[in-house]
Formats: sequence, C-alpha cells, structure tokens
Amino acid sequence: MNEKRSALFTIIVIASVIVVFTAADLIQKDRLFSETENRVLAARPEFSLEALLREDYTEKYEAYLTDQFVSRDKWVAIKTYMDLALQEKEIGGVYLGSDGYLIERHLPGDYSAVQESKKIALLDKLVWEWDAGVMLVPTADNILTDKLPKFAPYYDEKQLLDQVESHVGEEHFIDVYTVLQEHAQEEIYYRTDHHWTSLGAAYGYDAWAAYTGRRGGRYGAEDMELVAEGFLGTLQAKVNLDMAGDSIHYFPETLKRPLKVTYDLKVEKDTCYEASHLDTKNKYGFFLDDNHAFVEIETGYPNHHTLFVIKDSYANCFIPLLIPHYEKIYVLDPRHFRGRLFEFMEKYEPEGGMDVLVLYNCIHFLEDFAYVE
Repeated sequence: MNEKRSALFTIIVIASVIVVFTAADLIQKDRLFSETENRVLAARPEFSLEALLREDYTEKYEAYLTDQFVSRDKWVAIKTYMDLALQEKEIGGVYLGSDGYLIERHLPGDYSAVQESKKIALLDKLVWEWDAGVMLVPTADNILTDKLPKFAPYYDEKQLLDQVESHVGEEHFIDVYTVLQEHAQEEIYYRTDHHWTSLGAAYGYDAWAAYTGRRGGRYGAEDMELVAEGFLGTLQAKVNLDMAGDSIHYFPETLKRPLKVTYDLKVEKDTCYEASHLDTKNKYGFFLDDNHAFVEIETGYPNHHTLFVIKDSYANCFIPLLIPHYEKIYVLDPRHFRGRLFEFMEKYEPEGGMDVLVLYNCIHFLEDFAYVE
C-alpha cells in the first residue's frame, strides 16, 4: 500500500511540474534576443510533415526548447552553483580557469580534418585572387594554458595554423600565435568573454606590422584609456556566475584625425567607437558599433592606400589600430552579408589596387568562415 502511495505521489508531483511549466510556457512569449548572452535566440521551427522528416528538424526544435525554457537564466545559475559544489571544472562548455578566468572549451575531436581542409581551401582562393594576408588569432585556451584546469583537453590550434601557413605561404601568413604566447601573462584576453582585449589586439598589431614591414610597438598598455568597467561577457552569461567584471580600454591615438564611418551603406558616424554600448550588457559593442555586414571608414589620412578586411568580431577592436595606415578601410562580415564576395570587392577596389586582410579567431574560422565567390 505504501509503495502504491509513493508511486501515486511521484506521478502527481511530476504531472504538476509538467502542467506548471506547460502553462508558463504558453503564457510567456518567445524571446527574440538574450541581453544576457548577447545573441539571437532560437525560434520555433515551422512544423510540417516534410520538415519533420528532415534531419535537422529535431535539432532545431531541441535548440528552441533550450533557448525558450521558462526562467532559463535562473536555472543556468542554479546548475552552475550545484556544479561548483561538486567541484566541477567545466560548466556548459566553459572551463573554470585560475585567476578568475572563464575559458571557452574546444575539444580535440570537435573539428575534423575535412572541416579544416574545406576552410583552408576558401582561404586559398582569396590568396590566389586577391593576394590576401591571413591573420588567424588563437583563442584563450591555446595561449592561457596555465590558467586551464589540470589535464583539461583542448583543440590544438597551432597545428591548424601550421597547415594554413603551409597552404597560403609565409608571404601571406601573419603569425599572431607567437607574439601572444610571449605576452601570455598579460591581460590579452577578457576573463568573462571569448574576445581578446585591446592590449591583445595591440600585440596582434605588432605581428601585422612585422608582416607589412612597418614599425611595431605603436600601441602599448600605457597608451590605453579606460572607458568602462563591469563588463560581463558571453562566457559569464553561459555559466551565470556572480563574478567581477572586465574593463574596456581603447587607444585614443586612433582618433587623432576626423573620421567618416558608414554602417551598412546608410548610417553615418564620425567615430569608429559607439559609446552607447558601454551602458549595456554588450560593452564590447563599443568597438565598430558591434557587428555589421559592411562598414566603410574614411580616415582623413590622404595616403591613397585602401584596405579591405574580411572578418569576425575579433577584428572589431583591432581595425581602429590600422587607421593611420590607410585612407579608406572597408570591413565585411560574411556572417551578415548576402551576395557574391568577389563581385562586391571589385566595386571598391581602386585602380591602384588594395590590401586584403582575412582576420578571424581560429574557432570562428572553422565554424563560420564561408562566402560565395
């Protein structure tokens, strides 16, 4: 009798939980964007018999349920503190590193040789057609290895970079890995976010300067200016852990001359920094006003040099450092661009030609780098 009562009680509790969450789900409207995670949330996939039979329908629906789960942020926080109590060193794809660092996890088996080859083949075309320079930035797990939990596995980006250099040739390859390793004890990555900091980008500039034959050391830690504190980035949002925020810095030298910056062919500004983001969750959006499909920068330096950058968000805090070297800088993010890349580039190429730079972090390169010729 007691067993029957226990079973009945369990059924009632489970049914009640299902009813409560179902009702809450029906009442709560789907969210389009997460301010906490700074990303677009998955939408409910349209149902049809044909859609159901497609392989990716269940994956899309699972992603929708995960993103739209009632009080998702609170449940993430609860899970995080339970994992901490159990002394877990990785939560939701994020390593809990030493010195307050959250480091995004990328496992050795996450990226296949076929995937690497396909992305490198796309680079080969850009190098062949446009004489492009290639700048792939390693992520924190490959540089801040002393901050990782003991024996934590990570995807070896050095072997990817060696492959890229072998394919495109050293005359097209910008070695950022070495310079970042030399400065690994400095604040070159954010503690709560996956991006490199302005100081990290400054060392990236030194690698670029060596590649182009220019003088390095133009930007140093003493040249930076603080613009915001309390930045909690995408990695903190994944674990929802109460922790100290990062600081946002920039280099005032990049604003020595007046600029004309045009976003997506329509919005004009006189700066490549957008201070309004500093009052939001997405403080990294301060650089180049977050992500746009296309940005045009007229620098005020009449040297007749033009640069075309194909990039991910790692480039946002790096591109301003190049302003003194070019009269015009065009910035294209393939993730937000719909069109034929080479045809589009031809429209902006001056008679004297232009420099072309591909700038991604290694993981975004493997996951997101794509274009239509």
